[in-house]
Amino acid sequence: MIVASTPRPLKEANRLTQLLDLRFGKDRFDQEPVDLAWLAREYSRQISPESPIHEVDERDIPGCMGTLVYSDCRPRQWGIYYHKGQSPGRRAFTIGHELGHYLLHRELIETDSRFQGGITCDEESVLQRDGQGIEKEADSFAAALLMPLHDFRNQLAPDARPDIAKLSAMAKRYGVSLTATILRWLEYTDTRAMMIVSNEGFALWARPSGAALRSGLFIRTKNVVYELPAQSVAGARVFSEESKTGIPQSKAVWGFPDAPLEMCIRSERYDQEITLLHFEKNGPVYQQEEDEPEDAYDRFLNIGRPIG
Repeated sequence: MIVASTPRPLKEANRLTQLLDLRFGKDRFDQEPVDLAWLAREYSRQISPESPIHEVDERDIPGCMGTLVYSDCRPRQWGIYYHKGQSPGRRAFTIGHELGHYLLHRELIETDSRFQGGITCDEESVLQRDGQGIEKEADSFAAALLMPLHDFRNQLAPDARPDIAKLSAMAKRYGVSLTATILRWLEYTDTRAMMIVSNEGFALWARPSGAALRSGLFIRTKNVVYELPAQSVAGARVFSEESKTGIPQSKAVWGFPDAPLEMCIRSERYDQEITLLHFEKNGPVYQQEEDEPEDAYDRFLNIGRPIG
C-alpha cells in the first residue's frame, strides 16, 4: 500500500505551527493572531543565521502585492516588502506568502535566471490563491500557517453553514481577510457552497467547494464575462443586514438546479462584493474522468451541464 506524503508547503507550515503552539500554547488564537513580520525575521535567523530575512516593510510597488528580494552580496540577505495600502488581513497573507517563498524556494529564486534579485507576486496569485507552481505552494503554506486546519475545524465544523458574521469573526481570529477565510473554509467543508467576488455587476472570479464542484455547481469566469443575476444582492446592489445572514433565492434567480441561500457583503475599500451561496447538502455527483485536465471546471463540460 502506497501512502501519499504530505506536500512540502504543508510540512513546513505544520512544523512552524507546532513550534508556535509550544511557545504560545495551543489556545494562542484566543489571544491574538500570528505576528508574521516578527515570525519571518526571528525564524529565518534560527534556520539560516548567515542568510536571514532582515526587513519586512511596506513599499510602493504597483502591480504586485508583495515581493521577496535578496542582496547582491553573499551570503544573501533577504527582505520582504508588501504594497502599500493593504488592509491588515491582506498584509498578513502577503507576508505569509513571501515567507513561504523564502522557506520553500529561496535557492531556486537565487540561482534561476528567471528571477533577478527576487520574486514579485501579483494580486491574482496571492489574493485569489489561483497561482500555479511555486505561487500555489507559497499560498498553501500561508493559508496553513495563518489558519491551522486543526484550529479552524474546531471553530467551524465541516458540516457547518456559516453566515458572513461567523466568517468575519473567523477572519478576525486569524488576522486575515474575509476572502482568505472563506477560501480556507471551502477547502475542507462537506457542504455545497460557492464564493463569488464581483464588481459593478460582473463576477471577477468564483470558487466552489469540492462538494459543489462534484455536483456540477460552478460559475465559469475564466475568459468569460459573467454578469450577476439582476435579482441577486450584488446585482441589485441592495446590501442589508439580512443579506449578511442569508436570503433564500429561487432556482430561477441564479439558474442553478438547486435554490441557494444567498449571503453578500460589500467592501467599499476594495470596491468589491463577496457573495456566498449555500446549497442543500445532498446533490448529484458526476463521475470524474481518470485523467483530469488542469482546469477543474473544464472537465464538467463533458460530464455535466455547465451553469452560467
